[in-house]
Amino acid sequence: MASDGEANNTEGCSSNGDLLEASVCSSAKAEILKEMIDFKVVYNKQKFDVSFPYDETVGSLKQHIHTLTGVPPAMQKVMIKGLAKDEKTLRDQGLLKGSKVMVVGSTLNDVLAVNTPTKHDQKEEKATTPTKEPLCRQKIHKKVIDKGVPDDCMPGIKNAKESLPPFPLSGMVNKSGGKVRLTFKLEVDQLWIGTKERTEKVGMNSIKNVISEPIEGHEEYHVMGLQLGPTEASRYWIYWVPAQYVDAIKDAVLGKWQYF
Repeated sequence: MASDGEANNTEGCSSNGDLLEASVCSSAKAEILKEMIDFKVVYNKQKFDVSFPYDETVGSLKQHIHTLTGVPPAMQKVMIKGLAKDEKTLRDQGLLKGSKVMVVGSTLNDVLAVNTPTKHDQKEEKATTPTKEPLCRQKIHKKVIDKGVPDDCMPGIKNAKESLPPFPLSGMVNKSGGKVRLTFKLEVDQLWIGTKERTEKVGMNSIKNVISEPIEGHEEYHVMGLQLGPTEASRYWIYWVPAQYVDAIKDAVLGKWQYF
């Protein structure tokens, strides 16, 4: 016959077991009861059928859209009755069952395509690399530099270091000769690369490296390469970067001391 102490222990164990089982059941019911909403995501003429928790945020939806489209969340603009805000839930945004969610944005490959060298350029770059020839003398860069300083280029200052200005850096050009504008959105850890056609929002942590060299004869300006992918072939080249802002750009993108 069980003693009173043993009986109490048995009852305690039974009580704890009931509580654990109730907790597990409660969690399971919460998952089952989580309201889902079905809708379509439309991106570049592609349509995706999506079922997603109605009370999840737009930021969470962007993560899911990244798996579908390859567009990083930082580069997405999600339209739900206007531009959707990351911190809002789908319910807050007023998303309706069966509606279309429009997504605008570019993959990293799209960004690089604007600046990707031709096979001929790659051969030239490979041929000049072993000699450690300055960037400005390499044929793939020289043909851009030889066009001269753009008329609307910001003034450069040789042997000077300044903080980033409160306005975008403009008047620079990329390898195709198109105008480039750099806007540093430090509050969201993004670099906006603007061209005439579009503005790409690139997360700072996705930029693997930043290199630069002064342009001979115009040392107040630099050639700068932003490495947007895992290899050097993914460098996005920018010309006529004012020398006084080069260190500040590297600090902002890579974090101080990381580029040495």
